[in-house]
Amino acid sequence: MNNNLHPHQKEELAELAVIAMRERGLAPEFGPAVRQQLGQIDGPAEDDGPDIIDLTGLPWCSIDNDDSRDLDQLTVSQTLPDGSVKILVAIADVDALVAKDTPIDRHAQINTTSVYTSARIFPMLPEKLCTDLTSLNPHQVRVATVTEMVFAPDGALRRSHIQRARVRNRAQLAYDAVSAWLEGQGPLPEAADIVPGMDQQLRTQDAVAQQLRANRREQGSLEFQTLQPRAEFEGQRVVAIRQQEQNRARQLIEEFMVATNGVTARFLAGKRRAAIRRVVRSPERWARIAEVAAERGWRLPPDPDSRALEQFLAAERRRDPLRFPDLSLVIVKLMGRGEYVVERPGGPVLGHFGLAVRDYSHSTAPNRRYPDLITGRLLKAALAGGKAPYSDTELEFLANRCTSQEDAANKVERRLRKSEAAMLLEGHIGEVFDGVVTGQSKGNTWVRVFDPPADGKLLPSRELSVGDKVRARLVFTHVEHGFIDFEQVD
Repeated sequence: MNNNLHPHQKEELAELAVIAMRERGLAPEFGPAVRQQLGQIDGPAEDDGPDIIDLTGLPWCSIDNDDSRDLDQLTVSQTLPDGSVKILVAIADVDALVAKDTPIDRHAQINTTSVYTSARIFPMLPEKLCTDLTSLNPHQVRVATVTEMVFAPDGALRRSHIQRARVRNRAQLAYDAVSAWLEGQGPLPEAADIVPGMDQQLRTQDAVAQQLRANRREQGSLEFQTLQPRAEFEGQRVVAIRQQEQNRARQLIEEFMVATNGVTARFLAGKRRAAIRRVVRSPERWARIAEVAAERGWRLPPDPDSRALEQFLAAERRRDPLRFPDLSLVIVKLMGRGEYVVERPGGPVLGHFGLAVRDYSHSTAPNRRYPDLITGRLLKAALAGGKAPYSDTELEFLANRCTSQEDAANKVERRLRKSEAAMLLEGHIGEVFDGVVTGQSKGNTWVRVFDPPADGKLLPSRELSVGDKVRARLVFTHVEHGFIDFEQVD
C-alpha cells in the first residue's frame, strides 16, 4: 500500500508522540499550577551568599547538540606550572529557582526526564526555565555548582573541590563543529574564534579528556556503538534520517561528566550523606554474553570481567565495523539496563559496570533529568552543612520512580523513531535496500537497512541468520504503528 497520495506530516508525528507519552504514564503538558508558579518567576536566581564566589571572568564554554537550548554545563581549563591541568565544570543550579515540592518540581517528578522526539520535545521543566532562566546561556550571569578537578599528566585525579559560583558562558559551541576542528577537518567555530585563547582552551580540554578516556578503557570501560538516528525535516516533511556520530567533542564532554559525577558521589559519601547513584550491576546474563563471544571465536572468562569484554568489543569493532552496532545492542540488552539506587553511608558500593567506575551519580544535567536535580539539592545542603532535603524513604521512592520513568521515556523515543522511519519510507514502496539481519523471534525476522538507517520486518524468507547481509524490497509502511515491512530479493 503506497500512502504517498496522502503524505504524512510532522504534526502527525507530534500527535503520535503525545499519545505515546500518555500510554506510558508520562505527562505531555504542564498543568495550571505550573503555569501559575511560572508566572511568578521573572528572572534568574539572585543567590548572593558569602559562599558564592565570582568566576565570571573565566573563559567558560558550553558544547552540546546543534539545536540544544537547555544548557546544563560549562567547562574551562587551566594548565598549572607542574604540567597538571585544572578542569572546572559548572552545572546549572536549577534548585535556585525550582524549590522542592513546588508545582514545577512535582511535574518534573512525574516525567523525571525530558523526552526527545524529532517532531516535538517534551521538556521536564517549562521552557522559560530550562532554555532561559536556569540554562547556562551565552553572555548571561548564572549561579552554578562548580566542580574543580586537578589531573596529573597521566590523567590521575590529584584533588577535587566543589563550590558554588557565579559563571558566564563565553561561547555556545556544538559537538560536530568542535570535533571537525579538533580533527583538522573544519574551521574553529566563530563563537570560539572571537574569544581570545578559546582555541587553546579546547585543545587542552580535548587532551585531558582523551587521556581520561584511555585510562577508563584500560580499566575495562565498555565502548559501545548504539544507533541514535535523528529525523530531519524540511517544513512538514521528513527528508532524511541521520546517525548521531560519536566524536571527539562528545567524548570530551562525556569524560568530564563521568569525572564530575564521580567527584559528586565521593563528596556526598565523605559527608556521610545518602545519595542516589546510577548503577549498571555486574551482568547476570554473563554466560549468554560469553556464548555470543564464542560464536565469534572469542573466549571470555567464566565470571563477569569488563576488561575482557572490552577487548572483545574492540576487536569486533575493528573486524566488522558494519555490524558492530548490532553486536553492541545485543550486549547492552544482555547487560541489563542502568538503574537508580540509594547508597547509604557505610552501605555496599555498587559500581557502574559499563563505565568501569565505582562511584557514579547523575548530577550534570539538572534541566533534563530529575535525579540530577535531586543530587544538586543534596550537594547544596552538604556544602552548607544543613539538613538533607530528603529522607532515605523519599530517596528510595524517587530512585525507583526515576528508573521506571526513564524506561518509559526510552520506549516513547524508540516508538517515534519507528514512525519517523515509516514516514520517510512511505514514498519508496517497491524500492530495494541493502541491509543486515538483526534479530529473529517468534518466527519473525528483523532487518536493518543502512540508507536510511531503519529497522523493519522481513516477510517470510529463506533461512537466514543474524548478521547475514540481505537485499530487501520495501512492501509496506504504516506510520501510526511504526510498521515497515520488507521482502527478500534474491
